[in-house]
Amino acid sequence: MRRPVALRLYAGLAAMALAATAGAVLSMPEASAATGSATGYATQNGGTTGGAGGQTVRATTGTAIHAALCNRASSSTPIVIEVEGTINHGNTSKVSGSSCNTADGVIELKQISNVTIVGVGAGAVFDQVGIHIREASNIIIQNVTVRNVKKSGSPTSNGGDAIGMESGVRNVWVDHVTLEASGGESEGYDGLFDMKDNTQYVTLSYSILRNSGRGGLVGSSESDLSNGFVTYHHNLYENIDSRAPLLRGGIGHMYNNHYVSLNESGINSRAGARAKVDNNYFEDSKDVLGTFYTDAAGYWQVSGNIFDNVTWSSPGGDNNPAGPNPQSNTTVSIPYSYRLDAASCVPGIVAQTAGANKGLRVSDGNCTPQNPSPSPTTPTPGPTTPTPGPTTPTPGPSTPTGTNLSIGAGSDGSSKASGTSYGNVRDGNMSTYWSPVGSTGSISIKWGSPTTVSAINIREAAGSTGSIGSWRVLNGDTGAVLTTGSGAGVITVPRTTLSKITFEITGSNGTPRVAEYETYAG
Repeated sequence: MRRPVALRLYAGLAAMALAATAGAVLSMPEASAATGSATGYATQNGGTTGGAGGQTVRATTGTAIHAALCNRASSSTPIVIEVEGTINHGNTSKVSGSSCNTADGVIELKQISNVTIVGVGAGAVFDQVGIHIREASNIIIQNVTVRNVKKSGSPTSNGGDAIGMESGVRNVWVDHVTLEASGGESEGYDGLFDMKDNTQYVTLSYSILRNSGRGGLVGSSESDLSNGFVTYHHNLYENIDSRAPLLRGGIGHMYNNHYVSLNESGINSRAGARAKVDNNYFEDSKDVLGTFYTDAAGYWQVSGNIFDNVTWSSPGGDNNPAGPNPQSNTTVSIPYSYRLDAASCVPGIVAQTAGANKGLRVSDGNCTPQNPSPSPTTPTPGPTTPTPGPTTPTPGPSTPTGTNLSIGAGSDGSSKASGTSYGNVRDGNMSTYWSPVGSTGSISIKWGSPTTVSAINIREAAGSTGSIGSWRVLNGDTGAVLTTGSGAGVITVPRTTLSKITFEITGSNGTPRVAEYETYAG
């Protein structure tokens, strides 16, 4: 079995000491909530609008997030918390107040309602700190990265779940987030996106879940059947061992997701659950749909899916795979409107839209990414039609002039395919190159002393032009996202002095091959 690929843990920002009033919280004028409107099951049961209409505050630490919750007039007073920077154990402390119930070392959304947490600016990274939603309702989490949350080892947070919901949770929309680990349970990690103990009306959209033993579950045991009404759409599941998701009881709607390298099993419908599985693209995976590891049967309705290099085990015992020719064994009625992209274009549209720091782009239902529609000042429940983006692309920058700072520098990365080398991207030779193991990965240029960079040039090896899809450029010293985009070529970044700059490929159209990673001062 191929084990999850380890992610590099970027250094967090310096921890900031904050009092309970959290001076780092900046009050701003009243503003609307996160961009766009909820989709899927999060539109039901009255809809999900988060903190729309409430005060907007800015937070750069976990303690400041807690302080923003605690400084409200009540536990239901709407609030939008804009987060920028790295949230970690060093800057996430308990804050007390009548409108909150927080804890050290975890972002605690407990016994509250009407809250939006949205990443802004250079990006928001929750580094080894999970987000815990408990006895809460009407919550939006958008445009953040949560990585390497552990349940064992050190430090631990949120039971090892990146985002976990439990105990009477209602109406949660999680959108354009990146949830990632560096292994499975034996390495100390648990689920990326878990729901249990009566959690309902949840949507996960345009998000990336990767490098984990467990993608997520709905229901903690065969007797925990009070959960359901969950929508998963336009998400990338990559290098996940199982639980993509595990659905116990209830209804799950999975459409237009891209599943790559599900190593043991994928959508596991069991204990009477019903999964509606529409126009997804399953690739290089095993047992992507069925009832696994139990004799408590679940059910599915399938249509329009593509199974590309998917292998299926033989039925028997506790395993009941749906393939090799999946057929529906139930029907599921969906109460909300939605538009399906063709399954054939799902890898492309998901690569351009899913994950944090992608500009919150969405699909128009015709395989074309669009800029998000602005949030209404008076929230309207249910999905809206995204506003089309510009039809004429803005010309990219020209080839930079000056010295290529990569020559003579060092380099490293997340992984390297056989026969390739990190050093090949800085040798001035277009006939040598670096490739990651798999379709995504990162490559870095590093120097022995701080160096100023304002542009990079990613040059693909001959024969692989166009293989690089979505990417982001990171300050390797802090983990801050400098810019995001898609395709190789010249990339302008904010003029930054650093010792390491990382080019992270988050989506591709094959195996990327980077011949040269040039860096310039401008």
